[in-house]
Formats: sequence, structure tokens, C-alpha cells
Amino acid sequence: MRAAVAFLAVLSLAGSAGAQPAAAVSSSGTDATLDRAVAAYGRLKTARGTFEQTLTNPLTGNSAVQRGELQMQMPGKLALRFTDPKGDMIVSDGQVVWVYLPSSAPRQVLKTEMREGTIGSVDLAGQFFSQPRAKYNITAAGAATLGGRSTHALTLVPKTQAQAQFVKATVWIDDADGTLRQFEVTEASGLVRKVTLTKLSLNVPVDRKAFSFTPPKGVKVYDQNALSGR
Repeated sequence: MRAAVAFLAVLSLAGSAGAQPAAAVSSSGTDATLDRAVAAYGRLKTARGTFEQTLTNPLTGNSAVQRGELQMQMPGKLALRFTDPKGDMIVSDGQVVWVYLPSSAPRQVLKTEMREGTIGSVDLAGQFFSQPRAKYNITAAGAATLGGRSTHALTLVPKTQAQAQFVKATVWIDDADGTLRQFEVTEASGLVRKVTLTKLSLNVPVDRKAFSFTPPKGVKVYDQNALSGR
């Protein structure tokens, strides 16, 4: 479930994405990029938009592309409804996370009560920008134009791997408003997850009903907390 929730998140943007040559970036430039991202995250209350996710398995060389719509409300409410594969969804009401993936497991739903640590998976930007200097070794990763917007990338490597949700992450930060536009995460399994926000609107009205989930009739609910003995 962690793989599904963290996918995402929170991205190819509408339009082309062309990487510019990675030039040397001063430490002050890296700090400025990070400070913009942390400030933007601090202002975040709600978000809605669309996303594209690419999953790559380096062992097999296989890749899969998924697309969908997202809504988020701080703290802890998230709705990811996939248009491809259609019908898959991940919903958090702030207390419980529901994962329903009929494309691969049509007769089951995973349920997890949110506890300390779970919120990091649901809060797409928070996993990167909540006290980042304390959690990560941070270096510049060059510049890129995503969907016509100029960004600078940072690479985050956890200082301790024991409780880290990833081995390495690269995040692309909008030069103008400091928002997260794209991220690529390498998980401990080697799976590489790249998520691009194709459209993004911040601090806009969201549909409260989007954060509600009722298991469909005929599916079995697996309570992850009960199975793990928590």
C-alpha cells in the first residue's frame, strides 16, 4: 500500500518537458530553491489537479504509465482517482486510508488507520519539505523546463535509512512560486517512481465528498493495522 499511496505523492506536465544541461549551482542557489519550496508548502491548504505517474522496474526494464485526478486538503485528506487504469483509487479521510485497485485486485480493499508515519505517505509534499535539512543531505540537480515553467531540481538522500520512505528522491521546484512540479523517487526495492503534476491549482475549493469512500459490495476489506498487530 505504501507504494500505491506514495506514488503518487505529489508528477509529464501538459506540454513538453525538456531538461537543460545541469550547470553548477551554488549552495546559496540550492538554499534559495529549498526555501521557496518550504515556504510554498507552508502556505498549502488545498490542492487539485491531474497527474501522470511512471513506474520503472530496473530489474526487468518494464515501465507502466498511470494517470488520474487528485484532490488534497490539509491535514491528511487525499483523493486519487485514476483514469488509467480507470476505477483505481486511493482515498484518505484524515483518519483512514483506503486503497482500492480493481485493475489488479478487484475483490479486495486495503484499509489502514492513519498513525504517525502514515501521514507522510498521504501528504505528497510534506514528505519532502517538512524539516528537510534535518532529514536529508541535499544537493542541486540542475534545471529543467516543465510544461513551459522553469524549475530547479534538488536531490534528497535520507541521512538515516531506517525509517526513510525512499533511498533517493529528486524534486523539481517551480522557480516562480516554489511549488512541487515533479518528483522521482527510488524505493528500497529499486522501483523508480516518477510523478508529474500535469495540472495544479492550489488553495482552491475541493469536493468534500471526494474524501469519502464506501467499499463496494462483494469486496473483502483487509485491515492492515489488524494484520500487522498494531
